[in-house]
Amino acid sequence: MNTTNLMNTTLKLAKLDSIPYDTNIIVEGKNIKKVLIGIDMETPELLLAQQMGFDCVVSHHPKADSCIVDFAKVMDVQIDRMVKAGVPINKAQKALRKKQQNVELGSHAFNYDRVSSAARLMKMPYLNIHIPADFITEEIVQSRLDKAFKTKPKTKLQDIIEELNSWEYYIGKVAQPVIRVGSASDYAGKIEVLMAGGTNGGVDVYKSYFEAGVGTIIAMHVPEDVKKAVSEQNIGNIIIAPHMPSDSIGLLEIVKAWRNEGLEVTCMSGIIE
Repeated sequence: MNTTNLMNTTLKLAKLDSIPYDTNIIVEGKNIKKVLIGIDMETPELLLAQQMGFDCVVSHHPKADSCIVDFAKVMDVQIDRMVKAGVPINKAQKALRKKQQNVELGSHAFNYDRVSSAARLMKMPYLNIHIPADFITEEIVQSRLDKAFKTKPKTKLQDIIEELNSWEYYIGKVAQPVIRVGSASDYAGKIEVLMAGGTNGGVDVYKSYFEAGVGTIIAMHVPEDVKKAVSEQNIGNIIIAPHMPSDSIGLLEIVKAWRNEGLEVTCMSGIIE
C-alpha cells in the first residue's frame, strides 16, 4: 500500500473525482502497513509515530503546504451547498465572499512549512485529509435526520437533540449535542446539516440559508459572532453536533475501508472509536 492508494480510497468514499484544495499527500510513501491517524497531527505526533514504528501519519485538519495556503479556495463548495438549499447562486457567492477573503488573508501568512518540513526530515509519509471526510460525515448525518423526521413536520429542537443523543456517534462522549440558538420547544422547520465547507461560512452564509427557508442548521461548531447575529435577528435555530465526535464519523468510515484493505490503523488525537 502507498500514499496514493490511501488517497484514492478516501476520494472514492467521498464521491470525489479529484483531490480538494485542503487535502493532499504532503510526503509520499510506499510499503505502508501501519497508519497513525488523528484530527490534528503535527510534529509531536510525527515523532510519536516514528518512535512507535508507524509507516504513515494522516491528519484530518490541514497542517501543511498547499492545504493551508489554498485553504480558502475549498470554501467554494459552500456555494453549491447553498444553491442546493434554495439560495440563488449569485447571492450564495456574495454571502460567502467576506469570510472567504478573511480566511485567505490568514492562511496566506501561515507557516505552512512547519509540519511538512518535519515530516520530510523524518522521511515519514504524511497526508492531510479534510473535506473528503467531512463530506462523508455530512451525508451520513443529513440522511439519518431526514429519515428520522421525514413524517414529523412539527419536530422541535429537543426532538433533534434526543435523536442525536441516541446515535452511537454521540452516546457517552465528553462533548454532547447542544442547542446554541433557539430553545428546546422551538419548531425546527427544514433541517440542514452543514459540516463540509472547509470552515464556517460566517454570518452572511447562515442568514442566506434561513432566508431560503431553512429553519435549523446542524453544525460542528459556531463562532460567537454568528451565534449572536442569528439570535439577535431571530431568524433561525442552530444545533451543534460536537466537533470531535462528528469529525470521527467520516474519518472512521475511511479507517474502516483502509482496514478492509489490510492496513493496521490506529486512531488518536480526537478520533473517537
